Amino acid sequence: MTVATPEAPPSPAISPDDPVLGTEFATEMVRQVRAIDPYGTYDNLSPAEILEPYVLTKAKKREIPIVGDPDEIVVARLQAFYNAIAVMIEQECGLRAIPLLHLSHEGFGRALITVGKLVVMDRTLRDVHRFGFPSLSKMKHEADTLLAVALELIGEHSDVAGL
Repeated sequence: MTVATPEAPPSPAISPDDPVLGTEFATEMVRQVRAIDPYGTYDNLSPAEILEPYVLTKAKKREIPIVGDPDEIVVARLQAFYNAIAVMIEQECGLRAIPLLHLSHEGFGRALITVGKLVVMDRTLRDVHRFGFPSLSKMKHEADTLLAVALELIGEHSDVAGL
């Protein structure tokens, strides 16, 4: 007779004292996730717990099938990510940034952010059901890169962005 030993709970992918949690981007991400939560399920969660689903370690990614359709929760996560970037663009340049997400039921599509008549971000999306980042710092780095490119475009084409 073998005795089954209980498995240890998985270690969290985000440490509660991760310095990225104190950044403006992480604060905005938490705000965006809570904003799209109609039932208040995230009200009592810490920022690390709220952002945990965005971090897909190699082990977590292996558990997700290669082909699959995104569910509503994954699409909401994707919307919160691009909404947060749009808000940060607005804060930096003072112009309204509008995110647009268009997905097929299979998880392929496009994410755009426009400022005035100017498209400041255009991302092709695929395999959305596997949306996530290896770490919280990688997610912040991606957002910072998108923000920097968008602000550069706004600076170069301010006449179009102001329309």
